[in-house]
Amino acid sequence: MALQPPSPSSYALIPERSLKGGELVLAVILELRPKQWLKNGLIFFGLVYSLQLFNASLATRTLLAFVAFCAISSAGYVFNDLRDADLDRRHPTKRLRPIAAGQLSSRTAIALAGALLAAGSVLATSIGLAFAGVCAAYIGVTLSYSLWWKNVVLIDIFCIASGFVLRAIAGAVVIDVPISPWLYFCTLLGSLVIALGKRRSEMQDATAESFRPALEHYTTGFLDQLILLTATASVIAYSLYTFFAENAPRNHLMMLTIPVVLYGVFRYLFLVQVRGQGGSPEDLLLADRSLAASVVVFLAMSTAILYFQLSTG
Repeated sequence: MALQPPSPSSYALIPERSLKGGELVLAVILELRPKQWLKNGLIFFGLVYSLQLFNASLATRTLLAFVAFCAISSAGYVFNDLRDADLDRRHPTKRLRPIAAGQLSSRTAIALAGALLAAGSVLATSIGLAFAGVCAAYIGVTLSYSLWWKNVVLIDIFCIASGFVLRAIAGAVVIDVPISPWLYFCTLLGSLVIALGKRRSEMQDATAESFRPALEHYTTGFLDQLILLTATASVIAYSLYTFFAENAPRNHLMMLTIPVVLYGVFRYLFLVQVRGQGGSPEDLLLADRSLAASVVVFLAMSTAILYFQLSTG
């Protein structure tokens, strides 16, 4: 599909309802999409897997990096919602977003996005130029995704996945420690599974193509094949990581987390392929107790194993 330049009409002024006080604050908070900040939790993986979790200085830097990334990513969500407001108004759920619903005007949305981007960029630069460079790369990916790549078949999937990988890279860069390439590889494969599951869920909407043009080139069967491929590869890659990663325990205790990872992957595939969910991965994680429990158990087990190794030398 040829790249289509952004339409000027996408930026047409949106009428704003007269919201005041608490209602306006609530609309702004909803527009920031705080649920999406769960993705930024990947920034903490560098701190945990480098065995620096109890280093107060590095923990503080990582927390500030998380805040910076939340501001920058929310700026991207505001820009995307502003550009897609006309399409979102015809979507059964996206029409409720503050910009599409007319609760925030274009002028307000632009000011909000600008303030978030400026604050996040200033904070990122104060943390370090290397981290600021990763943030700049993330901004470039998300901006080009909103303008073009989300309408290009397959490229849209890799753009979504690259956002997760950049978060993992940011977590390593901010504390200036080398992280095993296995972490990036597993993050890439896992995020591809999530992105493909998201597209498959969107395919269930009979009019999905009118909301996301790239979907007209996908079929459920094709997406299922890609999900099977990437899910299998991600489980194999993680299993190999537990045995061969440089910072993995030499007694191979990390292999105990493999069944938990398998359950989490199986549960996610069940929700996507059987129940037709997955269009909003963060909502899925918060709503499905079994999936959330598998994530919590995995994080608790892997952290305990890594730091038990550290304490015992």
